[in-house]
Amino acid sequence: MSETTSAVGGQSGEAGKSQVNRGGGDPSSRGKTTIADGVVAKIAGMAARDVEGVHAMGGGMARTFGAMRDRVPGGRGSVTRGVKAEVGEVQAALDLEIVVEYGYPIHEVAADVRGSVVEGVERMTGLEVVEVNITVSDVKLPDEEDEEEEDQEQPRLR
Repeated sequence: MSETTSAVGGQSGEAGKSQVNRGGGDPSSRGKTTIADGVVAKIAGMAARDVEGVHAMGGGMARTFGAMRDRVPGGRGSVTRGVKAEVGEVQAALDLEIVVEYGYPIHEVAADVRGSVVEGVERMTGLEVVEVNITVSDVKLPDEEDEEEEDQEQPRLR
């Protein structure tokens, strides 16, 4: 942590007024900002979901548990599903698990996700993203129902 010192300046151009220089230097050097892993994971999750061709985030079990959590009153979806972040003082590394829509070139979707995540995290946090590992855990076929839709109960009476 940096030390701050106070010094009293000399007389200014106006008689009787003195100028106080508190701490001197750049205000950004007067403390430390720590960004939690969860914050970086949320930013990365939002950036990845915005990429065309990404159907969902996370593996099968994570999506199943997420669908159940979404149905619980007061529960809400997690933007960090399928995202793991490790944050240091000036760098971040991310692991993402995605499901790609059928018909999209997987290598292009992965490259677009990587670019979107790097841009979003670096822009919002100032951290250098050193690594974005992407695992494609599934491909969403056009005739498949979403796991979230399968888990919803059908009405018993019509």
